[in-house]
Amino acid sequence: MKMLGLSNKDTTFLLIVVGLTLLTPFLLQPFPVASGGNMFNAGYPDLMQRFAIFGIFAIGFNILFGLTGYLSFGHAAFLGVGSYSVVWMYKLLGYNVVPGLILAIIVSALFALLIGYISLRRSGIYFSILTLAFAQMMYNLAYSVLTPLTNGETGLQVYSNDPQVLRGPEHLDAPHFFNLFKMTDSTKLTLGGWEFTLSAGYYFTAVIAIIAFYISLRIFRSPFGLMLRAIKTNQTRLNYTGINTRPYTLAAFVISGMYAGLAGGLLAAMDPLAGAERMQWTASGEVVLMVILGGAGTLMGPVLGAGFIKYFENIFSKINDGVLHQWFAWMPDGLENVIITISHFFVGKSWHLTLGLLFMLVVIFLPGGLVEGGQRIAARFRGRKAKDDATHAAKTQPSAAE
Repeated sequence: MKMLGLSNKDTTFLLIVVGLTLLTPFLLQPFPVASGGNMFNAGYPDLMQRFAIFGIFAIGFNILFGLTGYLSFGHAAFLGVGSYSVVWMYKLLGYNVVPGLILAIIVSALFALLIGYISLRRSGIYFSILTLAFAQMMYNLAYSVLTPLTNGETGLQVYSNDPQVLRGPEHLDAPHFFNLFKMTDSTKLTLGGWEFTLSAGYYFTAVIAIIAFYISLRIFRSPFGLMLRAIKTNQTRLNYTGINTRPYTLAAFVISGMYAGLAGGLLAAMDPLAGAERMQWTASGEVVLMVILGGAGTLMGPVLGAGFIKYFENIFSKINDGVLHQWFAWMPDGLENVIITISHFFVGKSWHLTLGLLFMLVVIFLPGGLVEGGQRIAARFRGRKAKDDATHAAKTQPSAAE
């Protein structure tokens, strides 16, 4: 079955992604509310929206890093630019998220064009350092120099005296979609011991994430994507054949920056506030981890990596000593204290240690990321099934004597 210009295999793949995305509120609530495992549920709106938003961020970064091999340490700059653009549209026009998201994509594309044009004159570590330098300059400008535009360390937000010339009804004094629904609207669905939250903000973000994934899929399968892979494989050889690779790498950089700007705009669509902290180098490093952890150069890897890191950040960070005492209360006091003392270094405020160890294991044993792990498991099951089928056929096949 072909659809939207995709092959049969890619169409099936896209439909699976769409199904999983739409069912996320149910898939992320595996434990009943009253059970002890409830704290591992992740089906609440804010976290689901972050899964989708940072999935978009990682998908865009993967187009640059995964396909061309250019490692940028400054993509958080576009994330911040997108957020500022949306909040400024709130202040000038109103809380409708659509004009802000359009502006976020345009402004981030312009910044990416400028930064990419300069940075792509170098490659390797020099390119990475240049992008980091640009991002830090933009962070410092937003934090202290351009305070009339960014409101400095306080962050940009909407005030009652802002123009908002297209302001909607008073009950929609929050980010909304053409006055039809607010991003904060949600409804709860109770089934037995489970409680699911269906959020308008999540599904709005999820639809955009599906579109972003589809565009990424088309890029991967296009001649343009093939050229980006060739650049990653051997750019020098392409230059010797007379092919100018600069337009291709610049186009990849701009597209990647637009994805980052869209993600930053969606962050402001969920929470009408923009701050310089979104432009820090740590945010750029986080998206690098997401792509490598999930599988650079793969379609689903960045999404898996983004979900994995955001899950750890929001779930494992909540496991404090009180929770640990509840878990191990059945143990003798001495042993309980020893276990909690050891566990204290891996959860709560120390969740970064656990994530770092997992990242090390993935890099060492699964260079292709989580996607490679899934492929290995699938191959093992296929091999076992083939072996069982061969054994069964040998047993049922008549012998030569018969």
